[in-house]
Amino acid sequence: MYKTLDLSSEIKIIISDFDGIFTDNSILISDSGETLKKLSYKDIMGVSVAKKNDIKVAIVSGDVSPSIDFLANRFALEDIHQGIREKLPVVQNILEKYNLSPDEAVYLGDDINDIASLEYIKYSVIPEHANYRVKAASGVQIAESKAGDGLFREVVDNIVALKN
Repeated sequence: MYKTLDLSSEIKIIISDFDGIFTDNSILISDSGETLKKLSYKDIMGVSVAKKNDIKVAIVSGDVSPSIDFLANRFALEDIHQGIREKLPVVQNILEKYNLSPDEAVYLGDDINDIASLEYIKYSVIPEHANYRVKAASGVQIAESKAGDGLFREVVDNIVALKN
């Protein structure tokens, strides 16, 4: 079992960045210029577990990626936002769409374009490799798992444990 994160059984949605959370921030570039991203089945299973426990999953990414489309299609995720530079307005719109407060969400991010959202949402989780400015943001918690290797699943498992 992971260390216990300071989360809540009242969390109804996980809003997450993609690169640096679902991935380890690496890309593979083939000789032909095709880019690939590696995802962990731990995190893919985390999306499944979240959905089975009525926890919504939203992705707000600065990048546009077929890997995000893969997750969205596989799990019929409704709230997928790609190519987003200012994430906070999108996060606020997602909460408004579901009539949720910042206390009913957790945000996962790792870089400076996540800071405003990390500070807006009551529960915020970051990976150890997060940018030093992100680590200095108020209220963030550092996950035990590494990005691209179970970080998303760790958050899901902590929420589900609190609900049960």
